Amino acid sequence: MDEGKAFRDLHAATFVMPNPSDIGTALWLEKAGFKALATSSAGFAFSQGLADGAVGFEAMIAHCKDMAAAVGVPVSADLEKGKGDSATSAAETIFAAEAAGLAGCSIEDFSGDDGRPIYDFSHAVERVAAAVEAARSLKRDFVFTARAENFLHGRADIDDTIRRLQAFDKAGADVLFAPGIADEATLATICQAVGKPVSVIAPRDASIDRLAKAGIKRISLGPRLTQAMFGAVNRAAREILDRGTFTFMDDALPFGELQGLFSR
Repeated sequence: MDEGKAFRDLHAATFVMPNPSDIGTALWLEKAGFKALATSSAGFAFSQGLADGAVGFEAMIAHCKDMAAAVGVPVSADLEKGKGDSATSAAETIFAAEAAGLAGCSIEDFSGDDGRPIYDFSHAVERVAAAVEAARSLKRDFVFTARAENFLHGRADIDDTIRRLQAFDKAGADVLFAPGIADEATLATICQAVGKPVSVIAPRDASIDRLAKAGIKRISLGPRLTQAMFGAVNRAAREILDRGTFTFMDDALPFGELQGLFSR
């Protein structure tokens, strides 16, 4: 199977792409019926006892390689800003992602510099253009997602965000993504302003149908599944420590189901 093409074809309609932080969860989600998966930079960091942004690029690529090898569905990756700040490093990120067996990846315009968290417009576009050129040079299909990070870093500027997404679209990005925006009317405005599929992290009060009506093609979960898993552990721990009981086990998956899935 050409996983890049299969992944691209999913964007013809609205679909959900969950973000497991480990291989076991990835296998379970594949079994559940999801047609594509993605890594989560924050989810993986939390699973390793690290803060978001604290996982180095090589460690993240190794994680992505493990995830892509473990499942039979396309895997895309959240690769943060990539290997570095330059346009050349953005292209190198694509080559590393393809070598890891990924069907696609995303690169951000977040610099990692708290003083200037968002790359200047022209530099951000140069990075996207270099990543697109690298993706087009591959021998197999590869879906490149360009991310505009304003709303995650204190710049709630919808005009600049749309301007960036439109420029990323023109530069050839396959999918566009502005995380941190949950308002459905704003999402619809973004979808109408660009010509490529738009991705979103599922808002708490949204639904697949409503997001589809807004024009969204891809719904991811970011670190939400990892947060939910930590939430379940937290509730269990609090019950044990505060009440001295163990009813949290009622919601646990049966041991046999997990044993059966992983006894391959």
